[in-house]
Amino acid sequence: MSMEAGFELGFSTLDSEVADRSLPVEGSLPDWLDGALVRNGPAVFEVGGDRVAHWFDGLAMLHRFSFEGTSDEVRYTNRALRSDTYRRAMATGEISGQFATGGGYLQRVRQLLFDDPTDNCNVHVARVGDALVAMTEVPRFRSVDPETLETVGEFAFADALTGHINCAHVVPDPYREETVGLLTTFGRPSEYTLYRLPDGSRSRERIATLPARDPVYVHSFALTEQYVVLTEHPFVTNPASFLLPGSESFVDNYDWEPERGTRFRVVDRDTGEVVATRVTDPWFVFHHVNAFEAEAEGRAADGPAGDADELVVDLVAYPDADVVDGLYLSAAEDWFESGQDGQLRRFRIPLDGGPVRSERFYDGLELPRVARGDRTKPYRYAYAQGAAERDGNHVAKVDVETGDSRRWEQSGLFVEEPVFVRAPDAERPSDEGVVLVTALNTTDERTDLLVLDGETLDERARAPLPHAVPFGFHGRYFPEW
Repeated sequence: MSMEAGFELGFSTLDSEVADRSLPVEGSLPDWLDGALVRNGPAVFEVGGDRVAHWFDGLAMLHRFSFEGTSDEVRYTNRALRSDTYRRAMATGEISGQFATGGGYLQRVRQLLFDDPTDNCNVHVARVGDALVAMTEVPRFRSVDPETLETVGEFAFADALTGHINCAHVVPDPYREETVGLLTTFGRPSEYTLYRLPDGSRSRERIATLPARDPVYVHSFALTEQYVVLTEHPFVTNPASFLLPGSESFVDNYDWEPERGTRFRVVDRDTGEVVATRVTDPWFVFHHVNAFEAEAEGRAADGPAGDADELVVDLVAYPDADVVDGLYLSAAEDWFESGQDGQLRRFRIPLDGGPVRSERFYDGLELPRVARGDRTKPYRYAYAQGAAERDGNHVAKVDVETGDSRRWEQSGLFVEEPVFVRAPDAERPSDEGVVLVTALNTTDERTDLLVLDGETLDERARAPLPHAVPFGFHGRYFPEW
């Protein structure tokens, strides 16, 4: 099966929906696995005769994989998000642009300020109180029933925080029992607002507001016990440019300016104070892996938070921002075959001066994940989607202590973001548990849910879906759902 056929399938519209369907399972599941994996991503790429131009612009669909614990059963539900954007597309036969499709994702600041931005929440999911919330890169949110995936309606936080861009990668911190997020507001001056959302609450609390003379495209950030680290790569915009004629889309208004370098701004989570600003070589980043506080020699800091000499920030780095253009549908096949691969890099950011140091752990991965219990702490294992090759890609597992790595692959399969679920009786930083990963099976023209062993990456179970799911973005495992 050629890569082209695989990619055609990965960017083909899925319009069939199933509810609470039992999937046939080959192999066996651990008896402690009794929650649900919920994934989000684009699934409708054309309406009428219109096809979106960029992967990020497909209409959202949610997928739920529910595990029973006591039985080797997986129950599957998928449902398109009934957003206003979706309903309008179905009613008019036209799909409105967002990130990079004609007309533009927030095409002008004018539209962004005075019209409703898109509610096509196709990037991620989060739990807010008892609600399952679908998110995208503007601050509109959709509440979804966590079991049926039916769209409940617009979700509103119970606070007055506002912004024009929403960082869809909010970071849950299980130790401080809160989730940290970021909003970008365009204006004079533009600014970033960092906030915390206590578990069980719908009211965000401001941590800090940072001026942003030329705002960067922020897709994610890093979090340690004590600090938020904002990675300001030099993919920047002057908000006034949104008002100028000739810019076709949101992303057209961003420019790669490598001479700026990449700046790390370190913010104290308690005081909101910027405690360090450090600049290093220019790197572009979508996704952070994890971050923690350490002693300068590189040993994990055992003392109380705040005693650290430096911060360790692991992320997936690109030498430039070409990857954004590479994800246009017209360019995606060439990009995945010959574009720059993401590097898993570790950055050491000194808090008391001195240069930022970095080292490379792995070439050719994206969509990295760590165990929920490893967030903000010294950790050992990262799992990620490996770079595409001619007939598939791989699941990568990297030991960031030793630099060793493993991979799982099968010809004809394109895996997505792997989610590691640690066994409940395993201590940190154990790799005992399972890796849940959906894979587009181009040979059989369907998607398979794979359950891999967290230690060896050996396949423990597989559940074929009744259809092929287009390439998606992100998901979370909810033990309570």
